[in-house]
Amino acid sequence: MTADPILDPLNAAQRAAVTAPLAPALVLAGAGSGKTRVLTHRIAWLIGTHQVSPQSILAVTFTNKAAGEMRTRVERLLGIAPGVLWIGTFHGIAHRLLRRHWREAGLIESFQIIDAEDQQRLIKKLLKAEQLDETRWVPREIQWFINTNKDAGHRPQGLKSGNDPTRAQMIRLYGLYEAACARSGVVDFAELLLRSFELWRDQPAVLQHYRQRFRHVLVDEFQDTNSIQYAWLKLLVGSQSCPFVVGDDDQSVYGWRGARVENLQQFGRDFPAAQLFRLEQNYRSTGAILAAANGLIANNAGRLGKTLWTSGAQGEPIRLYAAFNERDEAEFVCQRIREHVTRGGVHRDIAVLYRSNAQSRVFEEIFLATRVPYRVYGGLRFFERAEIKDALAYLRLLVNRSDDASFERVVNLPTRGIGAKSLETVRAAARVTGSSLWEATQACLGEALGARASTAMRGFLELIERLTAEIHGLDLHEQVDRMLAATGLIEFHQRDKAERGEARAENLEELVSAARGFGAERSDTDLPPLEAFLAHVTLESGDGQADAWEDSVQMMTLHTAKGLEFPIVFLCGMEDGLFPHQRSIGTLEGLEEERRLCYVGMTRAMRQLYLTYAEQRRLHGIDNFSQPSRFIKETPEELIEEIRPRIQVSRPVAAGRFAEDGGVHGAVSYRRTGYPGRSSHAEPAAPGMRLGARVRHGKFGEGVILNLEGSGPQARVQVNFERQGTKWLVMQYANLEPL
Repeated sequence: MTADPILDPLNAAQRAAVTAPLAPALVLAGAGSGKTRVLTHRIAWLIGTHQVSPQSILAVTFTNKAAGEMRTRVERLLGIAPGVLWIGTFHGIAHRLLRRHWREAGLIESFQIIDAEDQQRLIKKLLKAEQLDETRWVPREIQWFINTNKDAGHRPQGLKSGNDPTRAQMIRLYGLYEAACARSGVVDFAELLLRSFELWRDQPAVLQHYRQRFRHVLVDEFQDTNSIQYAWLKLLVGSQSCPFVVGDDDQSVYGWRGARVENLQQFGRDFPAAQLFRLEQNYRSTGAILAAANGLIANNAGRLGKTLWTSGAQGEPIRLYAAFNERDEAEFVCQRIREHVTRGGVHRDIAVLYRSNAQSRVFEEIFLATRVPYRVYGGLRFFERAEIKDALAYLRLLVNRSDDASFERVVNLPTRGIGAKSLETVRAAARVTGSSLWEATQACLGEALGARASTAMRGFLELIERLTAEIHGLDLHEQVDRMLAATGLIEFHQRDKAERGEARAENLEELVSAARGFGAERSDTDLPPLEAFLAHVTLESGDGQADAWEDSVQMMTLHTAKGLEFPIVFLCGMEDGLFPHQRSIGTLEGLEEERRLCYVGMTRAMRQLYLTYAEQRRLHGIDNFSQPSRFIKETPEELIEEIRPRIQVSRPVAAGRFAEDGGVHGAVSYRRTGYPGRSSHAEPAAPGMRLGARVRHGKFGEGVILNLEGSGPQARVQVNFERQGTKWLVMQYANLEPL
């Protein structure tokens, strides 16, 4: 029998989907089930078996990487020339259409695409022309309003204000923005899709041409489509083409940017004759990991329904670690990573996943201290993020008025009406006199700058002087907290309604935690705490992060992890309020999306999955005592193994997991003695001294006990002090007072 390169590599379910009749079809493809293979082999099967012309196939996906991989695989399977197939992202295909039909679309032939930064810059120019205050009409809020309405298919003339003056102004600005784009001959990303949809809707001849051409339309990651993308697809397909869509309702995690998981259900209503296929065999994860993920996601209502399975091994249980605080959590992860490497593993086998970017700071700190190479995937390291650099610039200016770079960075942040012309006046004066920008500003107040700019500049100078006096004598973290409050940086980012704004505000709050956890004794100099801290973060933001090609632990948010896989995954911060996130717990839709995000995180793991949470976590500058995530409780209990006894300080995470006397059912390991794997219930080294207890030291202040070793007067205790960091003390001399 002759080998069939198209069908032979497929399992039964994949083959059924690939060879489906030439009619609408919906493929529910679970994590790791081979959806890309099904899409590419479907294209190859249409061309190779049904003699379908490559030019009559349109394949749409969400990333250029996925589109390139799909094109390469099809060309390799069939040996056809590159460029024949229309395979690309929604935005890429829309751009291609508009370049061909620029006149019908109402564009100029040489129209240009602007990115998010250029879009925001254009909005700022509009606000200036309209003499509107940016602190009242925040450019990022206007940008969000425009893009959200475009994604929903709404033009400004079709929006109603509902007698709301704020909304009326936003609609007016949307209209002015559109007019400015038309004058400049530019389109933004959201405009590409909306304009191409309107091209088909308003130009019947163009639509008919593409309906006749693209008889086979394939769509990847269908659960991530938004309103305009679905409308675009439905309009193109009409009643004659054969849509073949692949998606997974259990992996729809982009609702915050407009994705509608409901589109999978809507597809079934719009195409009632569509055949449904399920890809449930997973080629990535062990049986235990899949059973855990299945048990979790079963708590979501309204699913189309599928159950992942594997013909591979059951594998190791999911390991659950209850940390005392976020540092203990990071130290545990670090220790397990080092054990893996000691046994011959490599760092790049491992991913540390978290819900919020701000969680990365403690891990980065521990990894740097222990020389574990790491890479923050899809993002910047904590101290390299723009909002953190802004805050540090303010702090540097409090210490050193001659820091021109810091002055320029924050003199108009948040916006206070200091324009480019005023800044250039100050720069010119500084060049002439050889002075700092701070000194030049003082000299220019009045006639050189003009009344309005002088008032704004004087306000900035007075803010810095006042802050310097206010923070004198305060603890380091209080200095940082006071600076953030006085400058309004957190409120500035909170006004950005997109998730990016909230994440930036959270990162700024986390800077307070970083300052609290910083001990001046960690510096090799005699600098004051604030100056020592600034020196520390400057050094930390330099070396330490591995290059993309180096062997390194991969750190990323759960959203970034979608589509990736790793032999070992640590899913960290499993606490209600953090994951699921506080803003999502209040609604069923929000909670179910968070659960899908957890499902995505679990199914990134190939061999080992760790879940960790902290009983006390200082995040965004606030101490939190949270319940373990409900997602832990929703994971089948028999699949979870606790790996540390939690003594007196812990709450049960699932019914039946703990005995009435506090003992742990199942295998445990007492890590703190240095002998992983040894079951133990630690005896108190002294009355009131137990893991997790709060104590006070005469010199170091208050802290939490992380570890106990030995017994009697020579016993040692490890305490994480709020102001001085973690220290080992001999009980005989420590004179600790239980609180």
